[in-house]
Amino acid sequence: MNDDLAHILNHLGEDREQGFHAVVPPVVQSGNFTYPTVAAMREAVAHELERPVYTRGVNPTVATVRKKLAALEHAEDALLFSSGSAAIAAAVISFVKAGDHVVCVAKPYTWTRKLLQELLDRFGVTHTFVDGTDAENYRRAITPATRLFITESPLSLTFELQDLRAVAAIAKEHGIVTLCDNSYSGPLFQRPIDLGIDLVAHSGTKYLNGHSDVVCGVLAGSSAHMRQVLGRELMTLGAAPSPHDAWLLMRGLRTLELRMQRSADSAERVARFLASHPKVRQVYWPFLESHPQHALARRQMQRCGGLMSIRVQADGIAGVERFSNALKRFLIAVSWGGYESLQYPVCVTAGPGAWTSELPWDLVRLYVGLEDPALLIENLEQALELM
Repeated sequence: MNDDLAHILNHLGEDREQGFHAVVPPVVQSGNFTYPTVAAMREAVAHELERPVYTRGVNPTVATVRKKLAALEHAEDALLFSSGSAAIAAAVISFVKAGDHVVCVAKPYTWTRKLLQELLDRFGVTHTFVDGTDAENYRRAITPATRLFITESPLSLTFELQDLRAVAAIAKEHGIVTLCDNSYSGPLFQRPIDLGIDLVAHSGTKYLNGHSDVVCGVLAGSSAHMRQVLGRELMTLGAAPSPHDAWLLMRGLRTLELRMQRSADSAERVARFLASHPKVRQVYWPFLESHPQHALARRQMQRCGGLMSIRVQADGIAGVERFSNALKRFLIAVSWGGYESLQYPVCVTAGPGAWTSELPWDLVRLYVGLEDPALLIENLEQALELM
């Protein structure tokens, strides 16, 4: 294990002198903080973005986790939110105003799309969705009002990538801020800031927590950018995590490397099995040689995570349902990144006899958790035989 990583996950930010010398830092489960004199309180309020005054802003337990997250992403600072969508929304809102324009990768996370189409559109912020497999599409979409590029690499259902270094370079030419949703790879398998991206967001619910018992979000970047978001969007909108949720996230970080490596190792075995099966039309997993952006994936990602999608040889939606219902070792659910293996058949959004999604009706997203991969493959093989 890398010594620096071990230090970040197990020691960084943990002031044991102040925490009773406990191996596990205590949860500072306080919403409010007192000061002994008017002068001391005045000093704290004057520096509220650094001092604990009210937990909506700064809390000691949250501050400890922020230090770890910033170090993991090679960022100067990081913020913690009550959800991943809150982190993305705060980042976007912080860098645009009425009349501005945003360029976003096509088919982003559902709530990123809704933020642009259903919320910011009401306030005069326009947007353009582009095919991110060609970085030049970002350049072509620039207008005099463009202030922000949004990337999500890889996408979490069809796994197209964007060349983050190239997109960041285009943005810098035009003074445009860049944001990357890095939830798929996590901070161990891809570091967008090292590739020139300004802001990195995560659904901390996924790999970072890893135990399916917390909903939280992360935003990392420069100290100046984080100070801006904390002092305006985070504190104004109030999307702050509880100290206990921050503590649970820190608990999850202890095993982050072990969990991600296990999931990645198992996912490769599962992906290669599925790629060779005659009843699987296609496997979407960037580290397979058949992926159209395989070379880019190998270049900008350290490893490929446990999330993948497949298209099955089904005789209609009923066939997909037979397959999914037979996957007893893959729980049917949204989200991913925990210890349990999951599946998400996109046909759950289909009405009776209708299909309205832009995604193929035979697409099933799989997340490979920490179970024995041989047992997962056995279950997949049994389910495919029912097709």
